[in-house]
Amino acid sequence: MIKILLVDDHAVVRTGLKMLLNSVEDMEVVGEATEGNEAIQKAEELNPDVILMDLSMPHGKDGLLATAEIKQMLPRINILILTMHDDEEYLFRAIKTGASGCILKSAPHDELLKAIKVVYEGSAYLYPSATKKLMEEYVDNLRSGVNTDTYSLLSEREKEVLTLIAKGFSNKEIAEQLIISVKTVETHKANVMEKLKLKTRPELVEYAVKKGLLSYGL
Repeated sequence: MIKILLVDDHAVVRTGLKMLLNSVEDMEVVGEATEGNEAIQKAEELNPDVILMDLSMPHGKDGLLATAEIKQMLPRINILILTMHDDEEYLFRAIKTGASGCILKSAPHDELLKAIKVVYEGSAYLYPSATKKLMEEYVDNLRSGVNTDTYSLLSEREKEVLTLIAKGFSNKEIAEQLIISVKTVETHKANVMEKLKLKTRPELVEYAVKKGLLSYGL
C-alpha cells in the first residue's frame, strides 16, 4: 500500500485527488495539508511514502520551501510536485529542492497514477516536455559554465519583494504597491530570507546589490 500525503490549498483539488487515489487498490491517502508548514508537520507525524505537493500556496510556506525541508529531515519520503505551470523555471527549482518529479495538474488521471508509482519505487518522473527542457538547460549550462545559485529558488513574487525591500520600502508600502496584505509581504520576506540563508534586512540589501537588482525598475 502506497501511503500518500496531499498538499494543496484548494479543498476541491484535494477532494478530487483523494477520491481518485483511494479508489486505487494499492494507494491510500493518509493525510492532507493546506500549506508548507502543515505539510512538514504531517510528514513527520504520518511518515507517508509519497507526498503530492502543490507549488503555489500563498499562505504559509510554499511547496518549494516545504519540499526542501522535508527532504532534509525525512529523505526517504518521495515528493511529486503538482503544478499548473509548464515552465522550466518551476521545473528546475523543484528538482533542485529534492523533488522526485513534477507533473502538470492538467495531466490525465492514469498519468498521475503512473507518476506516483514511479517516484514510490525510487525513480524520477518528469512529464515529456519537461524532460526535453531539463536536457536543454543541462547542455546549455555545460557549454556556458553557468553556476546557478539560490536566487533561482525564489518565486517571481518573492523576487519582487526582495527588490522592493532592498530599495528601502516598508512592508506596508510594498503591500500597497503589489496589492497584497502586509501579512503576505511578511510571509514572502520570511521565505526569501530562509531560502537565501540570510538573517537581517541589511543582508538582504547587500545580497540585492551584489545581484544587481537595484539597477532594475519594477
